[in-house]
Amino acid sequence: MSILGKIILASSSPRRQEILKRIGLSFKTVNPDLDEVIDQEMPPEDIVSHWSRKKAEAVAAHYGSEDIVIAADTIVYFDGNILGKPTDETDAFKTLTMLSGSWHTVYTGITIIRGDDVLTDVESTTVLFRELSSKQIEHYIDTGEPMDKAGSYGIQDLGALFVERIDGDIYNVIGLPLYRLSLMLSHFGIDLLSLER
Repeated sequence: MSILGKIILASSSPRRQEILKRIGLSFKTVNPDLDEVIDQEMPPEDIVSHWSRKKAEAVAAHYGSEDIVIAADTIVYFDGNILGKPTDETDAFKTLTMLSGSWHTVYTGITIIRGDDVLTDVESTTVLFRELSSKQIEHYIDTGEPMDKAGSYGIQDLGALFVERIDGDIYNVIGLPLYRLSLMLSHFGIDLLSLER
């Protein structure tokens, strides 16, 4: 199965790029370059839906009607609070201390645009952290790994050592839920299992 037009990933996230490369998808990467301002009063599902659509629209405006633009937005939600990327090491320490020994939810909104056809959906995954000592958190922060990640951890790297249990799609926690993406692409007549590679 071949695809008319190009596939464009509207993201600069190396993690999202790696996920698509793992399944052998050929795509171009474009940074939507938007200043995200999060309204803490909005439900988390609405936040990720809104920003994934904004990212997709910003990039799709520069491409043709046969091209497919994929955009995603991920947040970590805990106790009524949205946990974005840490502003500094102190902020990362505070976030990881909050998550220690508790469940939190990761939401990812995905928007796909081809021409006038726009589809947006949301995936959620719950994650349980084991109890972490201050020393363990400090060692993790010293690696630099948490500094560019929502919730101050990366489940695909050392942050996996914090995770006691997960309910849902692990790729959602990394930043791009593959199962949800595959269902959405089928709406556009694309079967990821049948693509020419």
